[in-house]
Amino acid sequence: MRFYPLVSDSGEQEPEGLAEEWKTGRKIGRVYFGERHFFFRSMRKAYYIPYTGIRRYFRRVMLVPAKLCCGRGEFPMEHLVICGESGELAQIELPGTKAAKIVMECMAELAPDAVCGKPTDNNA
Repeated sequence: MRFYPLVSDSGEQEPEGLAEEWKTGRKIGRVYFGERHFFFRSMRKAYYIPYTGIRRYFRRVMLVPAKLCCGRGEFPMEHLVICGESGELAQIELPGTKAAKIVMECMAELAPDAVCGKPTDNNA
């Protein structure tokens, strides 16, 4: 599998041991928690960012309209948003509310320097 950095550093080589870190990391939906890197997959690509490169993370719940047999409704879709120095880097769909809470706990443990919560308008 090929790994792509979320933040492109000019001239920097791919870190050693990414494949091993990917295999041994904790998996929740499309998200993988490695020892030193945060991974997620999209289709056949795997993206990574070191935990030190994450400045902010938060949950985003989006309501998706749906037509049901008995009328109309909305399904809540949970996402994890990762922000870096340049703003939002990724919005990753999560399997559900329970998984989103577990992901947030893992992020708090592995990326303690990152701020948890959505930025305010005057702070963006």
